[in-house]
Amino acid sequence: MANDTQITIIGNLTADPDLRYTQGGDAVANFTIASTPSKFDKQTNKFEDGEALFLRCSIWRDYAEHVASSMSKGMRVIAQGNLVQRSYETKEGEKRTSIELQVTEIGPSLRYAIAQVTRQQRQDGAQGGQQGGWPTGGASQGSRPSGGQQTPSQAQGRYDEEPPF
Repeated sequence: MANDTQITIIGNLTADPDLRYTQGGDAVANFTIASTPSKFDKQTNKFEDGEALFLRCSIWRDYAEHVASSMSKGMRVIAQGNLVQRSYETKEGEKRTSIELQVTEIGPSLRYAIAQVTRQQRQDGAQGGQQGGWPTGGASQGSRPSGGQQTPSQAQGRYDEEPPF
């Protein structure tokens, strides 16, 4: 959507992602990312942490299952998505508003860790051709997945294998 507020956040998962299923069978994973800014204090010659931002996040369908099986509490992640505002009423009748991130992309931060990627077959059964799995250039190929979102191969050139995150 053109008017969505898109952000990228880097931080740590505060707990393991909570994977649930809707009545229609769609998977959804909910989790919180804590992002703590730090700045260098010239007087003490040290980095000092600022106030942490805790941002609730949700991700849907196969992606939710991938996140739930790949990520855990304390893991440093990079997430991108759309900020959405929800209004609701508590059991006591109080009106509340919350802001959460509907995640469109997420992966581990490799700044202080390494990761091993395991390719998952897409729901439409498509698989990559060559071994190796990274950009080879050329025109995009493949079908558009349900939901109308572009795959990396459609958005940024062809990928023989798509990373699962």
